[in-house]
Amino acid sequence: MNKRLIIIGFLILVICVLGKLLFTGLKNIKLDEFHPAAVIFVIDSSASNQAKLDEEIKYLRSICSILDPEDLIKILRVSESSYLIYEGAPTDGSVINDALKEFTKLDSSDYGTAYGEALKKAFEHSLTMKKEGYIPSIVVIGDLENEGDISKQIDWETLPQNVANVKQYIPEISMLFAYAHPEKLDLVKTKLTPVLGEKKLIVVNEQTAAKSQRKLLDAIGR
Repeated sequence: MNKRLIIIGFLILVICVLGKLLFTGLKNIKLDEFHPAAVIFVIDSSASNQAKLDEEIKYLRSICSILDPEDLIKILRVSESSYLIYEGAPTDGSVINDALKEFTKLDSSDYGTAYGEALKKAFEHSLTMKKEGYIPSIVVIGDLENEGDISKQIDWETLPQNVANVKQYIPEISMLFAYAHPEKLDLVKTKLTPVLGEKKLIVVNEQTAAKSQRKLLDAIGR
């Protein structure tokens, strides 16, 4: 009888000790707080970029597929001018496809690439989405060629300071540049790495684009 009581008492003690260790361990585990992302796409639909456009649209859709339903995307179309063609959930595939199909068609009277204008709008959207509680990221898809109206083009000398100004209000902002020629991407790295750092600046060419989604998720904290 005494032996049985001793065994029961020992088992109770072991269970209590294990329970306390488990409770302490669970109490110390801190779950990462989820922050929705706002991904602002800039996609080039100009004449000089039409040959790669179908592939680039598939790339845009592949990024949408890895985002959370609580995230939000905006798509800015770039040609002679830049304007918003979609905003909403990344999961609304049919509406996204319809918007891209309708507003990225080649217009022979539409000449130029307003990348500078598009980035300015992307920065403005990012600042707004930051105020709404989102983590902004800008994804630029296209050849980055400057054509047409010079006032709408990228000024590579002032771009780093513009990004630095935005970063003052959005320290976690990230940027991804995809499908440009390696020479252009090297220019991006040279100009923006000192501002954004390696983890928040992603550049991928046509051959390396398929493996960039994981880097983007890391950049937005997933």
